[in-house]
Amino acid sequence: VNGLINISISTIEKRYELNSSLTGLISASYDIAFCILSLFVSFFGERGHKPQWLAFSAFMLGLGSLIFSLPHFSSGKYHYGDKLEDTCQIPGATSANFTCNASTKSSLPNYLYVFILGQLLLGVGGTPLYTLGTAFIDDSVPKHKSSLYIGIGYAMSLLGPAIGYVLGGQLLNIYIDIQIPERQDTTYTEMDQDDPRWLGAWWIAFVACFFAIWLLIIPFSCFPKHLPGTAKIQAEKISETHNDGSEALVETKNIGKSFKDFPMALLILLKNPVLMSLIIASSTEALVATGFATFLPKFIENQFGKTSSFSATLGGLVLIPAAALGQIISGILVSKCKMDCKSIIKFMIGTCSVALLLNTVFLFAKCGNEPFAGVSETYNGTGMMYNLTAPCNANCGCLRSMYYPVCGRDEVQYFSPCFAGCASHVFNNMKKMYHNCSCIGKPKRENGLEDFFYDAVPGKCPTQCKLLPLFLTFFFFTVVFTFMAVTPTTVAILRCVPDKQRSFALGVQSVFLRLLGTIPGPILFGVAIDNSCTLWDIDECKTKGACWVYDNERMAYLLMGISAACKIITIIFVVMAVCLYKPPPASAALSQKDSEVVSAVHT
Repeated sequence: VNGLINISISTIEKRYELNSSLTGLISASYDIAFCILSLFVSFFGERGHKPQWLAFSAFMLGLGSLIFSLPHFSSGKYHYGDKLEDTCQIPGATSANFTCNASTKSSLPNYLYVFILGQLLLGVGGTPLYTLGTAFIDDSVPKHKSSLYIGIGYAMSLLGPAIGYVLGGQLLNIYIDIQIPERQDTTYTEMDQDDPRWLGAWWIAFVACFFAIWLLIIPFSCFPKHLPGTAKIQAEKISETHNDGSEALVETKNIGKSFKDFPMALLILLKNPVLMSLIIASSTEALVATGFATFLPKFIENQFGKTSSFSATLGGLVLIPAAALGQIISGILVSKCKMDCKSIIKFMIGTCSVALLLNTVFLFAKCGNEPFAGVSETYNGTGMMYNLTAPCNANCGCLRSMYYPVCGRDEVQYFSPCFAGCASHVFNNMKKMYHNCSCIGKPKRENGLEDFFYDAVPGKCPTQCKLLPLFLTFFFFTVVFTFMAVTPTTVAILRCVPDKQRSFALGVQSVFLRLLGTIPGPILFGVAIDNSCTLWDIDECKTKGACWVYDNERMAYLLMGISAACKIITIIFVVMAVCLYKPPPASAALSQKDSEVVSAVHT
């Protein structure tokens, strides 16, 4: 579902007339619900029937998916209007159609509240899954195998959004109302996916998720409170709780039985310096991870001149397998080497340091900007920089709100066929080509007869930068080493707190992870990317919209700066965790013989 929402956001924006700040609020609603509830769910669920909590989780995730899809069924059919002409028009012929009209107000933006409700319910459903679910796995397997199982679980939580991303992307190739309505006028050409007005069937996968996830409610409900053999496994576990007296306090006062213990239980965890160091370290890593998860496709698109769909696919192919691989590798290493709490934290210092070194890929695998008329250069010496209008297109009545880039035969990119001064177009082998373009100069190099067939073709000019394979290779290993710290962090958190507070500790981590990581991450990266913008979308009503063109070098330096700063903070706090950790005294830990005796008594 998380993957589906990310890939559906732009379609929802267009269909329900929402701006990016409002769709950002939709995205953040999941984390807001998670923040509010995770402390309470993890506190009360710790001593409760965890599988039944997971059944509740499945119910809420299904309900959230259903509610998120409801606006499609209640908002009626999609009306897409007439096709706008993208070539240079005769003065006065079409300008009347494009005047600013602020008086007509649509009710579609009100569906924002339904989307937010759906996301809040999905957040409610996700909370038990990542706090009580993880603790239940840790309860049910031997200590040295715990990291392997948790690593596999976390890898699946990455595979889910990846499947949502791919499935959602394929469903966007289907028209939003399944069947494209027929038009009566013969001049109309049937709308296809290249048309800016095309919207895909974003809602189908949400309905499918609703049915699929509700099928899990009964199986979860049938699990016992503890899996067979759990008592024996618990008896054999040796405490590695940070030695600050908290475990004795939790045991003697029996903290966690009722709600009045909540403040004391929270205070015990907040005063645990090892736990808090690990939480802050994981939050800064989450900030970078969510920032790149949101904006890596945009970075690839702008740096290396690829299409948005190809960039999104590449971004997914790099991020998801690398993150999953990192988590599984670290889970296997911690499990096979039978690392104790202190060794696990030292292992994290190593992985974070390697990731910091690999992060320098942004310094040498970056690309300059391709020539862009009216942005990085003038129109063949006419017009001014940062002004799309020049003498050659002044009479065309071009719209700045219609960004449809074309590449001229002079290897310069133009904002649209209209701003390139193109008067006509033809289809050659199913490919659109523009002719009679008054702004486009002569070819920079002779390519035979091909140059005489067209003045411009749709799309951005092919980039001369060949550094994409190098960037993707380095970035892949950066993500692997970054995510190699995720499973060990969770295992170290479960080890350094009293046994009866493990779910609650994961709940506290969830709150900080969202408040300091996943909520501000995309916002910080978004501000940095906006800061490198050189051409904004300003429509006829003078409303500022999205950014069309970025300064590639500035963007690369800003993202590297944020990423490097966060990784340095992570390393500092992990080093602090190692220095502050005090293992329990030898007398407190059970010997192998003692554990066998206890195990026999339990049996």
